[in-house]
Amino acid sequence: MKTKKIYLIRHGQTDFNLKGIVQGSGVDSSLNDLGRTQADAFYTYYKHIPFDKVYTSVLKRSIESVQNFLDDGLKHEALSGLNEINWGTREGIEITPEEDAYYHQVIRNWQQGQTDLPIEGGESPIQVKKRQQIALDHILKGNEETILICMHGRAMRVLLCLVLNYPLSSMDLFEHQNLGLYKLAFTGSMFSLEEFNNSDHLTGL
Repeated sequence: MKTKKIYLIRHGQTDFNLKGIVQGSGVDSSLNDLGRTQADAFYTYYKHIPFDKVYTSVLKRSIESVQNFLDDGLKHEALSGLNEINWGTREGIEITPEEDAYYHQVIRNWQQGQTDLPIEGGESPIQVKKRQQIALDHILKGNEETILICMHGRAMRVLLCLVLNYPLSSMDLFEHQNLGLYKLAFTGSMFSLEEFNNSDHLTGL
């Protein structure tokens, strides 16, 4: 098979991002003004790429981030397997110092290898990886050669571990920012990473 090129981006900024409030899969927020500007900047920079199809999560912030491409008629499929991790009882609330301490303790537990541990009321990284595998298998069986995927920060970290064969405990190695880009190549048997959290298109914003 021909090598597939995959452009993997995180969604643009939302007001929840701006305020430091955890969103997760249960908060379906829209982009704010800066997020829409980031989306426009990515489109302007990469509209010359001959994308065959765009995949997003089912959440509005990921779809809105690639809306310019959809307006051009690009084929689109929204997959729940690409949704953000479910942050359970922490979703959509103002974070107190106590809540913040618990959140960071869970992250440390994951970094120490306890990736089957869910945050209270939510998902574990292992559970996210399992649903992502189903979505990834679906994406890779298609005939598209150049693919744009828009999803979410923690979920991106899990997906990058999945495709690059990193342990989930290493997922925080994969930095991300709103509308940052990871570029991957898939040969049919393995993935390689060509660009790491590229933000050239956001220069000046």
